[in-house]
Amino acid sequence: MKLAFVLFKYFPYGGLQRDMCRIALACQSRGHQIHLYCLTWEGDIPDGFSVHRIAVKRLTNYAKYQAFYQALQRRLVDEGIDCVIGFNRMPGLDFYYAADSCFKEKQSHRSKLIQLSPRYRHFLDFEKAVFGVDSKTHALLISPTQQKEFQYHYGTSSERLHLLPPGIARDRMAPANASEMREAFRKEFGLAEDDRLLLAIGSGFKTKGLDRTLQAIKALPEQQRVRTRLIAMGTDNPAPFIKMAKQLGLEQQFEIMSGRDDVPRFLQGGDLLIHPAYTENTGTVLLEALVAGLPVLTTASCGYAFHVEQSGGGRVVPSPFEQVRLNRDLTEVLDAPQREQWRKCGIQYGQTEDLYSMPELAASIILKQAYGK
Repeated sequence: MKLAFVLFKYFPYGGLQRDMCRIALACQSRGHQIHLYCLTWEGDIPDGFSVHRIAVKRLTNYAKYQAFYQALQRRLVDEGIDCVIGFNRMPGLDFYYAADSCFKEKQSHRSKLIQLSPRYRHFLDFEKAVFGVDSKTHALLISPTQQKEFQYHYGTSSERLHLLPPGIARDRMAPANASEMREAFRKEFGLAEDDRLLLAIGSGFKTKGLDRTLQAIKALPEQQRVRTRLIAMGTDNPAPFIKMAKQLGLEQQFEIMSGRDDVPRFLQGGDLLIHPAYTENTGTVLLEALVAGLPVLTTASCGYAFHVEQSGGGRVVPSPFEQVRLNRDLTEVLDAPQREQWRKCGIQYGQTEDLYSMPELAASIILKQAYGK
């Protein structure tokens, strides 16, 4: 079959983008043709994939998305596509990979005036086209909370909702030479044994709570603060956070890197993944850190925070969020005597739980349903 994978914007190190490619590769490995449709594509194209850029210009993003959708319909017919898998919400999808939480739920507490805006109506209409009772789209869910929200707001039938396990790459697991990898990394970055390296990994620094992290480092006792470094890694505008670090006097201890291919090295060389996100449907990086043996400090607003508690591989700041609680927890975990226990618990969790099979299961669901049409 000719399968269309649809995404507004592709860049190499986005979590949604990586998930799309891994599911597409799983489908390709079973003999199917992969066609990718997008507004923009940055980075390399996987072998055997056909990328179709649909360039449209509009004044607002939502108008651009509408124009993209309309142009896409013609292309799908012209190119003889058999099945359409979307990674952004829009009408006419056979499958939708639900990386985001329910838009209607998130907006339900906002003012009625905002709900009358064209932007609001666009995103609500596109979501309803996927989850409404008249839709035939099957949704691939990655969080149990999603199913409750979509069924509450749209009455979506359970037959169209498929809950997937996590799908992290196995190369994140702690390797046999983890101690040697850690020693080499820390030597390369000039880290002494009692230095503490914090990692903030993920595109969208504001949503991921990088401002909260900087404030928590500033609040550390001086003897801890002077030996604490922070590396943020992801795709976003770094300027506001560089400015904030300077205002807090942390510029010498803080570095921002773009996405990288050698993340496993950082997971072994670091001392803590700090991820105090404002909101996060899942938080795949939490699992990547756990299975690598890197302790985690995160917030309960992350969908995968329960894995941190369940594994015993770190600590979760409860909701509603309080900065003073994050400050206190960071102070405690940096030199906590149970750090080695957190490491062992995370590694064991990665060896006993299914945290890896999402792409293969998603491909099986797509192909089974598509062949059954």
